[in-house]
Amino acid sequence: MKEVIILSLGGSLIVPEKIDPIWLDKFKLLILKLKNKYKFVVVCGGGFVAREYITLLEKEHKSKKEQSIAGIAVTRMNARIMMQIFGDSANKELPMDMKQIKELLSKKDIVFCGALRYAPNQTSDSTAAKIANYLKTRFINITNVPGLYSDNPIKNKNAKFIPNISWKSFEKRALGIKYKPGQHFVLDQKASIIIRKNKIKTYIIGKDIKSLENLIKNKKFKGTTIEG
Repeated sequence: MKEVIILSLGGSLIVPEKIDPIWLDKFKLLILKLKNKYKFVVVCGGGFVAREYITLLEKEHKSKKEQSIAGIAVTRMNARIMMQIFGDSANKELPMDMKQIKELLSKKDIVFCGALRYAPNQTSDSTAAKIANYLKTRFINITNVPGLYSDNPIKNKNAKFIPNISWKSFEKRALGIKYKPGQHFVLDQKASIIIRKNKIKTYIIGKDIKSLENLIKNKKFKGTTIEG
């Protein structure tokens, strides 16, 4: 039996302001190389495009639900793009629930999806956390910073890197931030509750492909571990 791993792939890596085809190709080559030993569910985020739509709807005074639904649509589009990039190695049908994901995993080693349904105050991170709990797997969140910091390292160069944190401490940190559709925090508030309640070993890692490979193989990596 191959180990199943849930990857929450930030939309900022799939479609940032300027698409990085070199990184996407490296990601593809790594996952294809590892699929002989592992199965992957890759939950795609909305990233820059989702935030642009959400900002537009916010200016038009649309509800948070309407903003979130627009963001969900982008996560699904990103998943379809990734499915096309991976071709025959990935699923052809976009799953809309966890049962469907499990069925697709019995046929394919790589399954892409976006957010599965609307739920208040959640991003695709929560979708990934729920799938990790459903399938009882490790959960890796891949984002555009190398892990958890004391502050946003993109805006604050003095932010301190946090290599390890407990579920409870991480949840407290996440819940200290007010939810906003399209928010850009390493893992959303609802996901922090899910991983703490279900004791899901969770990792936050940046775009370094070698570090991702090491983490998947249980070797030394640069990133943050959330457990205990």
